[in-house]
Amino acid sequence: MNTTTDDRPTSASGAAVSAQEREALRDSVADLLRRRGSMAEVRAAATRPGRTDEPLWTTLCTEIGVAALPIPEQYDGAGASFAESAVVLEELGRSLSPVPAFSTALATAAILLSGDETVAADVLPKIAAGEKTATVCWAGSSGWDTPGVTADGGLLSGTAHYVIDGESVDLLVVLAGGSGHQATLHVLPADADGVRVEALPTVDPTRPLARIDFVDAPARALASADHLPTQLRTYAWALLACEQVGGAAAALDLSVDYAKVRKQFGRAIGSFQALKHRMADMYVLVESARSLAQAAIQAVATGAADADTLAASAHVYCSEAFSSVTGDAIQIHGGIGITWEHDIHLYFKRAQGSSQLFGQPHEALRSLTP
Repeated sequence: MNTTTDDRPTSASGAAVSAQEREALRDSVADLLRRRGSMAEVRAAATRPGRTDEPLWTTLCTEIGVAALPIPEQYDGAGASFAESAVVLEELGRSLSPVPAFSTALATAAILLSGDETVAADVLPKIAAGEKTATVCWAGSSGWDTPGVTADGGLLSGTAHYVIDGESVDLLVVLAGGSGHQATLHVLPADADGVRVEALPTVDPTRPLARIDFVDAPARALASADHLPTQLRTYAWALLACEQVGGAAAALDLSVDYAKVRKQFGRAIGSFQALKHRMADMYVLVESARSLAQAAIQAVATGAADADTLAASAHVYCSEAFSSVTGDAIQIHGGIGITWEHDIHLYFKRAQGSSQLFGQPHEALRSLTP
């Protein structure tokens, strides 16, 4: 990891952010979510058209500038890094707030990775200001190894599956296949001619997914490197791991709080040795997952050579840790844990859904095998 003389981590763009500044950012986001991101609001947003909390997203962008964090200053951004975006995503994972933070961060990464300065200068200032949201259209029907959309003569055709926030964003950043094997990158408005968006039912109601059909849709092509899909997946896994840590930490907190007040045989169940041991194991999983997720996002933000290995490792470990912690949390809550009225089941569903994004953990594990 690159460092400055005062041991502050340095982003690939050269901006240094101290640990104190990063914690101040975390505190600001957490405070806003306590005031504006209650689970009642999360549930309400999941039933509205678009399945997103637009007022909360507007506040996050205008008061804290979350969309601008990884965008260089030359494009009117904050000039920080994706490590700061990861801090925001961890807090949003803790609250399950349905805002397009992850999707917009990943779309921003795709545009920056392309190296196309003309498109970046046109699109990124609008994203930084919170005026536009964006998402990446990538997966085919069989997953993320083969794009579901093809490009021919500047026109896009095909179907992108599992598009996060696809029904509510303004811009689509499309990773498309072509007549050759090299993937190409394109950007177009979500309401462009030839684009049809279909909202999908999901197990996790706090993560909107859509299927987007393209029929000869005109799109702007971006210059892009040969290894863009691999690089983009590295960013996706690292950012997602940080979000998963936030969700796992929240599930642990809910379990500890419940164990303090739920009584059986005249005692709080948290006093039973078996549950003490189980919650201690959950704590170890959360903290070890946090360490690996932070290592992965720091490697990504600084352009370290082992970023792809760390990101794949984080996807495997954090997915399994999140699933394990939320599974144990359901058991600790007993019968109430599987009722719609209690919030813990939402974290369990988020754990199951997030582990399938951008390639399942066993696929990432295969990429780590020599």
